[in-house]
Amino acid sequence: MSLTVTQDFNFKSPIDKVWLALTDANTLGKWVMANDIKPIVGHKFQFRNEQWNLIIDSEVLEVEEPYKLSYTWVGGGINTTVTWTLKHEDGTTHLHLEQTGFEKEDQAFNGAKYGWAKMGEELNNVLEVL
Repeated sequence: MSLTVTQDFNFKSPIDKVWLALTDANTLGKWVMANDIKPIVGHKFQFRNEQWNLIIDSEVLEVEEPYKLSYTWVGGGINTTVTWTLKHEDGTTHLHLEQTGFEKEDQAFNGAKYGWAKMGEELNNVLEVL
């Protein structure tokens, strides 16, 4: 059985600005972790958090600018896939997250649910100053 973490966010920012926050390493690092992402299918990159001595190995799986981004998220005891889907309507950018591949509802699963919710708040702060 595979479990999925889902989160939905709504921002009063243009879709291109939200896309930038997902795909620009410096901007993404302000609300997730330091990284070396490039929105190119096949690009291998890492998220790094020295405070927690955590490295997440990732590979970009899908890029459909500015509507969809998917990459692997492997580390901290999990092997999952993160997919972001964006849609803009009526002045709002809707951002949907799915992190698939959790094996059980454990600390990693619950930590991802909590972590993405907190990072979504940080993303809102980042978008306000972009």
